[in-house]
Amino acid sequence: MAIFTGPRQVGKTTLCRQSGGYYFNWDNLEDRQRILEGHQAIAEKCELDRPRAQPPIIVFDELHKYGKWKDYLKGFFDTYESQCRIIITGSTKLDFFRRGGDSLMGRYFPYRLHPFSVGELLSAPERESRLIAAPSRLEGVLWNNLLRHGGFPEPFLQADLAFTRRWRDLRNQQFIREDLRDYSRVNEIQLLETLAAILMKRSGEQIVYANLARQIQVTPQTAKAWIDILVAGYLGFLVRPYYKNINKALRKEPKWFLRDWSGLEDAGSQAETLVACHLLKAVEFWTDTGAGNFELRYLRDKQKREVDFLVLREARPWLLIEVKQADTRLSPNLAYFQKATNAEHALQVVIDLDYEAIDCFDYKRPVVVPAQTFLSQLV
Repeated sequence: MAIFTGPRQVGKTTLCRQSGGYYFNWDNLEDRQRILEGHQAIAEKCELDRPRAQPPIIVFDELHKYGKWKDYLKGFFDTYESQCRIIITGSTKLDFFRRGGDSLMGRYFPYRLHPFSVGELLSAPERESRLIAAPSRLEGVLWNNLLRHGGFPEPFLQADLAFTRRWRDLRNQQFIREDLRDYSRVNEIQLLETLAAILMKRSGEQIVYANLARQIQVTPQTAKAWIDILVAGYLGFLVRPYYKNINKALRKEPKWFLRDWSGLEDAGSQAETLVACHLLKAVEFWTDTGAGNFELRYLRDKQKREVDFLVLREARPWLLIEVKQADTRLSPNLAYFQKATNAEHALQVVIDLDYEAIDCFDYKRPVVVPAQTFLSQLV
């Protein structure tokens, strides 16, 4: 089986319905009745007793709303494993449940879906088999739409600022009023809502749990637990510091990033969040598809030298990234941390630079590259 998780309104249902298989949605009364009739009812509807060269795909959407969904899937899979392929997807709530104990272990692969990226908008079949793609120019209007409207399908495709603002506000309200209230099991829900509102304005900033705790008048342990809930619900994500072999490196304070950069007013914060989302999508895709074990970190020491991102490949530093909006003066921190970590690549990625037909991964020394070029080489 495959379990697809990801942010609210990222397109999970649309993608899975395009698989061409049989689709069952728990929110549909007829589908729900058929599911409750038992495994055989689904098997009959999908004609699983009829041998086919390609086993049919069965999609279960929002099935986690059924209290016994794990046992249901376990029994269905164990009975019909050789006769079909199974996809499970749903809203962000699915991941709250999946993280809380896993009776399905060994029966599925997880896949994490993300908003549109430069690489996806350029997607071609030959890209899928390569870790790093050849550079390619994204049409200017698509690049501008991605910057202004973010990568979530609806606002990106509408490309209308008024629609984007309304869509973003509604999505945030739904997350707080529905996902958090229904699935976080937090008694002080208003304080959790306050924390979410604070973090929606702080993308790219370091998280100091004690400071946040004082703001909302809870303990640092509670603030940390609540941020973990916001991460599990895909409002944002944390990038933790890397400190191995780094003298006086920060060890505790993670950086917080939203998954939607379109509403950020500060240009620097928006630029860093845009690149952070692209890098996270790349490392999770490479990991989920078996290309290796990748992880996203950042670097900062007590002398306040910092590089925005470090990609680990098989637990070893591989790629250093410093993000700038317009500054093309090479940051000396790239050379310092490249020497300290032995990272293979060190790139200063500049948003305002025009596309160049260069392979950013040809260079082993610190260099300045256009964001459009670098991001085109990722997934």
